[in-house]
Amino acid sequence: MRSDAERARIVAESLLPGAQVSEVARKRGATRWQIYDWRRRFRQRGMLPPCEASQPAFAPLVAEGALEERPAPAIKLEIAIGDIVLRTDTAIDAEQLSRVIRVLRASR
Repeated sequence: MRSDAERARIVAESLLPGAQVSEVARKRGATRWQIYDWRRRFRQRGMLPPCEASQPAFAPLVAEGALEERPAPAIKLEIAIGDIVLRTDTAIDAEQLSRVIRVLRASR
């Protein structure tokens, strides 16, 4: 049985930036579900702030050399199937187009 102080240390470690609950649990001889439960209990007691949705993480775009600018293909074909409109250029293969139309019809 762990003391509240020990649980609090484990929970704090699991909340550090970049920490993974499963790794913290493995190092401390606990399960990740125990840590999630301890977090919940500490929040209920007002010992942790309410859970906030985390900001999405974005990877930086790194481009080596100049990016080639390509014009968007002109839409040359438009097919309406009920309330669905399929737009494509004429480079689409007839078999591909047939499969797409079958899928669109089946989805209605």
